[in-house]
Amino acid sequence: MRVLLAVFRNELSRIFSLRPVVSVVVIAAAVYALFYPQPYLNEALRKVPIAVVDQDRTQTSRELARQIDATPDVSVAKVLPDMPTAQREVYTRAIFGILVIPQYFERDLLHGRVSPIALYADASYFLMYQRMSGAVTAVSRTLGTNFEIARLVGLGVDPPVAAAATDPMPFIPVPLFNPQGGYATYILPAAFVLILQQTLLIGVGLLGTMPGGETAAEDRVGARLSDRIFDSIGTVGGKLLAYLVVHALIVSTYLIGLPYLYGLPRLGSVVTILAFALPFTLAVGALGLVVAAIFRRPLAVQLVFAAIGLPFFFLGGFAWPAEAMPVAVRWVAQLLPSTLAIDGLVDVAQLGASLSDVRREFLGLWLLVAGYATIAVMIEFSKRRSAPAVAAPA
Repeated sequence: MRVLLAVFRNELSRIFSLRPVVSVVVIAAAVYALFYPQPYLNEALRKVPIAVVDQDRTQTSRELARQIDATPDVSVAKVLPDMPTAQREVYTRAIFGILVIPQYFERDLLHGRVSPIALYADASYFLMYQRMSGAVTAVSRTLGTNFEIARLVGLGVDPPVAAAATDPMPFIPVPLFNPQGGYATYILPAAFVLILQQTLLIGVGLLGTMPGGETAAEDRVGARLSDRIFDSIGTVGGKLLAYLVVHALIVSTYLIGLPYLYGLPRLGSVVTILAFALPFTLAVGALGLVVAAIFRRPLAVQLVFAAIGLPFFFLGGFAWPAEAMPVAVRWVAQLLPSTLAIDGLVDVAQLGASLSDVRREFLGLWLLVAGYATIAVMIEFSKRRSAPAVAAPA
């Protein structure tokens, strides 16, 4: 206990006295919290500009264009006479899609024949493509259904029967836990976990490779093997406790304060969120101690984590589905605290899950804590064996 408290005080002092560590753990976390969510504040992409090439020029074709323009997702920015003109607008990025309404569009609908329309959409911007395709599909189906109902009623079919015949199984989507269908609600909770992991990992890595922590590796004259083991455990425990105390406010801000500030849905209780965040923070801190022992130099720590930040992003399983990854890659991803924490914290915070509902992720994080902390203790014990002995205090 004496070693644990001594190391805790020493490490806590070093965190706030070393400028690079303060810059990463505190200042960088504050900057990310302020600026990272800004591009996503609109939640959903709205009013993607497209052009309409109306080759039919009838009341029905104009009504189709009007209804598409009335959707929140798409804006009919231009009505152009032909495809070459519309293509030039796409190349200049004035529009991102072209809706072509063919000739005889209205006549074919009135006669009950198929009258296809074509949407040429820029799929290099996936979100824009999704919005354009969804809006045009919904409006065209509605308009086609209305025409078919009117045609059947004109043939003497009762209106309810005509409506049931044209749309026998209405589809009503109900977005749960993300009522706006927004990108911010999807991306930000997972990104916050990655930011917390990266800032703490780099901070702990810098602490372990910068001068000032050597006293933790000093050995006492005549110390028994059991004393060395307990001192090693106390050293690692003191460091993890210091990281936990410093990171407690940052974690609370990211997982509780920022969702309220940016209007993200949150159904989970504060106690459950913080309870799940406890093993996540300890696992990241223990992993940082192992990383510091491997690379040993501050510059190496910074360069390595700058290089692997993007792979961590993709291994998290939200930018690309984990089910679509090779099995070996999924197993490697489980060794990262962020992978389990993203799954568990999203369920706990946004879906209102209890700890028993996310026990796999919760227990997995505690296993990572045990594994990385054990490796850190072994590294610390090895340091003590090779360190010069000093006299024990009187």
